This record gives sequence, structure tokens and C-alpha cells, in this order.
Amino acid sequence: MEKTSLGCVVMAAGNARRFGANKLAAKVGGKSLIRRTLEAIPAEQFDAVTVVTQYPEIESLASEFGFNCIKNEHPDWGISHTISLGLQALSHSDAVMFQVSDQPMLQKDSVNAMLNFYREHSDKIVGLSHDGVRGNPCIFPARFFPELVALREDHGGNTVIRRHEEDLLLYEVSGKELFDVDTPDQLDKL
Repeated sequence: MEKTSLGCVVMAAGNARRFGANKLAAKVGGKSLIRRTLEAIPAEQFDAVTVVTQYPEIESLASEFGFNCIKNEHPDWGISHTISLGLQALSHSDAVMFQVSDQPMLQKDSVNAMLNFYREHSDKIVGLSHDGVRGNPCIFPARFFPELVALREDHGGNTVIRRHEEDLLLYEVSGKELFDVDTPDQLDKL
């Protein structure tokens, strides 16, 4: 069986308006949200990992992990711009996993298991879920790249998934792994 070329885009460019500051620098258990995100990526499973960010400190951290980094000069253009920048860098890939940066409890073992599940169903979109409710990360085969690049403003992969529900498979994990931090109160709950 031919090996699938997999890329990973870490989306770390948002302004975190609801949080009130760069939430990715916030700490959970002594580690920043972005460090926890990068530690949950099984780099050996990917041909390339690209971090898209506006923050110089995240660029430095990405290089510590040996990940490529792309500066998003226009985070105000929305998540669609981050997706487009990441896909431009990984356009040679057969599939790309998109990882958000605010799920501090996500485990590398779960991401590994989801990637193995994807390899068995490489024509499908695959996402992590809990009790059938989809979360992140999600993997998109290359046939969806044109639709992802065509997204505008704050429309993300959800828009493409809604158009192709029949192509979506879910891989179940614990609910805590999908918990994302959008506000200081949510951070305090952890």
C-alpha cells in the first residue's frame, strides 16, 4: 500500500478577543496552551508540520520543535486566511490535519490513534469526537483543499464539513480532550 503524505497545520494566529490577551501564552499545569498543543502532535506521523501564527514567541517555540512557521500578517482576516496560508505551504500533501491551539488536554496518543484510523479511511474527512459530537483536530484529504482555500473571513473547516457530511468519519475520545479554552473562566475551570 502506498504511503499517504500527511501534513499538519497548527492554527495559532487568532486574536483571542473573548480571552482578552494572547490566550496561547496562558498556562495550564505550568505549560502554555501552545506548548501543550505542540507536544500533542505526533511529528513522526507527518511529512511536515506548519505553525501559522502572528506571535514571534510562538515562532520561536515552533522552531524548538523543528516545525515550520508561517507568519500570518493579517489575523484580522479570520481563520480562513490561516487555513489558506497553511494549505499553501502543504499543497503537496495527500491530506492535511488542522489542529487548533486551545485544547490543553488533548493527548498525543489520541491524535496518533486518529491518524491511524484516517489511514484506513483515507478518502474521508476524519475528526475527533466525543459522544458523536465532532471536535478538533480534523483531517481533510486533498480533494477538499480547493474548498478550504476558497473559504473567506471567519469561516473554517466546519463550512466544508457541513457540505460533505456523508464523507465525515469520527474517532471517539474522552470529552475532556476536546475541551477548548476561549475565556479566562474556562481556563480557571481546568
